[in-house]
Amino acid sequence: MAFKEYREWHSKCNLNIVAENLIKRGFKAKCFDDVKEAKNYILSMIPQNATVGVGGSVTIRELGIIEDLESRGVKVIHHWIRGLSPEDSYRLRMMEISSDFFLSSCNALTIDGVIVNADSSGNRVAALAFGPKNVIMVVGVNKIVYDLDMALWRIYNVAAPMNSRRLGVKVPCAEAGYCVDCDSADCPVRVIEIIERKPQAGDYHVVLVNANLGF
Repeated sequence: MAFKEYREWHSKCNLNIVAENLIKRGFKAKCFDDVKEAKNYILSMIPQNATVGVGGSVTIRELGIIEDLESRGVKVIHHWIRGLSPEDSYRLRMMEISSDFFLSSCNALTIDGVIVNADSSGNRVAALAFGPKNVIMVVGVNKIVYDLDMALWRIYNVAAPMNSRRLGVKVPCAEAGYCVDCDSADCPVRVIEIIERKPQAGDYHVVLVNANLGF
């Protein structure tokens, strides 16, 4: 057995534990070893006449799901469009929240099934808690952490610096690679959401993938 196989085996064990704990907390959860299989599963859940909102998720875009849905004629609503005015960006974010399906990832997922996210504007965490009839959350094994403290550490020192650098935001963590507890107007961590159990409204699927996805 090659060294890579040991890592994959251990990651799979962790994902299975997380899936069991998510189900205990009221979520629907399914594990995949293969990225393509996970993607096909997600696409199979979305009917052609649905409206699909997509939050600010690198994971969803890495999978190419938006392009596949649009090629099927599905109406996809997302605000990652160059040249949008602030007014149009706000309008699209509001439409995402009221869509039939909302696709996103998370910033961290604890081994006992607690989902943790941070936002600067709050639109993504709002949609993950209430609004869309169906939420589909795609989580790579790199997002799995031991507990809430580690989830928050990951948000501040992994997800926030990389997303800030991706967006070209002039904040200290985008240069240092870790949080320096700044008071910048562009600070990426302004709203933190902890989902302990499935929100009462709507359906909630968590798709766990044995691959590194997103930040």
